[in-house]
Amino acid sequence: MSDIIRRDPRAEWIARNRLHPLHAAMQQQGQTSWMGPNGLIRKNPHAVGFIGPNGIKRIDRSGAQQGTSGKRSAATEVVQLPLHVVEQPAYYICVVPDMVGGRLGSHDKDLLGLANKLAGTSGAVVAVLFGEDKEAAFDTAGVDRVLRIDGNEFDGYSPEARVLALSAVESQLAPRHWLLPDSRTGGGELGRRLAAKLGERPATRVWQVANEQCTGRAGAGREDLVRTLPRLILAAAECADPVSETRHEARTLDLEAKVAHSLPRIEDLGPVAVDPAQIPMAEAEFILSGGNGVRDWALFHKAAEALGATEGASRVAVDDGHMPRNRQVGATGTWVTARVYLAVGISGAIQHLQGIGACDKVVAVNMDPGCDMIKRADLSVIGDSAAILAALIQLATEYRQGGARDAA
Repeated sequence: MSDIIRRDPRAEWIARNRLHPLHAAMQQQGQTSWMGPNGLIRKNPHAVGFIGPNGIKRIDRSGAQQGTSGKRSAATEVVQLPLHVVEQPAYYICVVPDMVGGRLGSHDKDLLGLANKLAGTSGAVVAVLFGEDKEAAFDTAGVDRVLRIDGNEFDGYSPEARVLALSAVESQLAPRHWLLPDSRTGGGELGRRLAAKLGERPATRVWQVANEQCTGRAGAGREDLVRTLPRLILAAAECADPVSETRHEARTLDLEAKVAHSLPRIEDLGPVAVDPAQIPMAEAEFILSGGNGVRDWALFHKAAEALGATEGASRVAVDDGHMPRNRQVGATGTWVTARVYLAVGISGAIQHLQGIGACDKVVAVNMDPGCDMIKRADLSVIGDSAAILAALIQLATEYRQGGARDAA
């Protein structure tokens, strides 16, 4: 028999195509390289490394992964991030994250990254939280101490009560720096109110901190303002890299000082209902997006209304005239940052996947279990889109009717 090695062009194509449904299976079988058109062996750079405990890919430079089998060694299976412990901190860096939906957002994680940069090895990062939260990853986000302030007076829009509580934290910990997100979801206003209470001149829209100086945006974002680093910093998104190299204790810290109370001058009347159709997709929190797999568009619009979702669409649906051009999601349309993105009948072209890359949770409804949108989704439902949309409408209607009966 001949010892000539035969090439499999299809296998080589699957090995270098990360979006192919069989790509992951071939990686597990050790097929991580292929022969290029000029005869050189090409390696897949995405197959190098392993996924760490916080979901970030790590590269083992010790040589344990350089074997010909392509399989990860037993030593790399149990790799853990080093634990950062500060028993007796020399000072504190207090961070008040927005915690939209009870979880740390990307802006909050950037803020914690900046706090760890300021804390160094001697300080401790304290996350000051109001009410209950659903976050379970404070340790991998860079939090050394967690201080929860409970009370009904902090529910909803309550900036005055929160400032009084933060004043109690100031009296107990005397932090070296206060960090709040300069955001529209509460951090910007709360930080300015706290600055007035403490008599501090804050640095706003800060995007860089180095050498005891900070740089913030000014002049409608066209100029940079450099000043000495103050105690109170209102930081912009991407002010620092999130913590990813260490785990932290996230030890619970109790508030010993009493929180002063005063008669509130602001009454929270609750959120105001807004028509989801009027919300720009770039700002929408919940998007229901339809693609080529949607056959009943009247049912799709009815589902969006019942769910209170902003409507979106793939490029195919827009090209076919089912949705206007300003509702196209993707790199060729609008990049979205929704907390929940529900994709119905969308196969998941690369341009579309790029446009939803910043979404927190992606739910996919599709008939094809091997499509790229199903692979990207956090939750997948395999089935007919019309039947699933009808079931969602029924569940949403029953939920609202049940809530109305309970209120009565």
